[in-house]
Amino acid sequence: MRKMSGLSDTTFGLVQIIERLHRHYLDVLRTELRRLGIEEINAVQALLLANIGTEEVVIRDLKDRGYYHGSNVSYNIKKLTELGYIGQERCSHDRRAIRVGLTDKGMDLCERMRELQKHLSAEMDALGLPDAKLTDAMRDLETVERCWTDFIRYGRR
Repeated sequence: MRKMSGLSDTTFGLVQIIERLHRHYLDVLRTELRRLGIEEINAVQALLLANIGTEEVVIRDLKDRGYYHGSNVSYNIKKLTELGYIGQERCSHDRRAIRVGLTDKGMDLCERMRELQKHLSAEMDALGLPDAKLTDAMRDLETVERCWTDFIRYGRR
């Protein structure tokens, strides 16, 4: 296997760390769910609840935002509805679209996840990573996302 050099190494390293961070965050959620005694849903489903939050959203919008893929989101929405975390209804203006929102049970779990986020934020601050640095990192990652999104939409320029 050939070794990449320079910027390519950095870009590939970034991809690897993003992937690792996502997996680790799911592990954090899994650990928190276990601590809370919640065994009926998994970390991906808990993250889905957090992404819905206090809004009512159309399932298609979750896919369009790039959070989830087709059958994955459909399966998880169905499961979360059966377990009472999500309520859903057909949109009045487009009967094919389904609008979902969190139930009280889903809102309660999201509140617990917000408490987890506050705890993690305080931990990062104590490690020398205050909100200001995280804001800068987020801005940089949004630029990377925009670059990749442009590539997907328009190809190489």
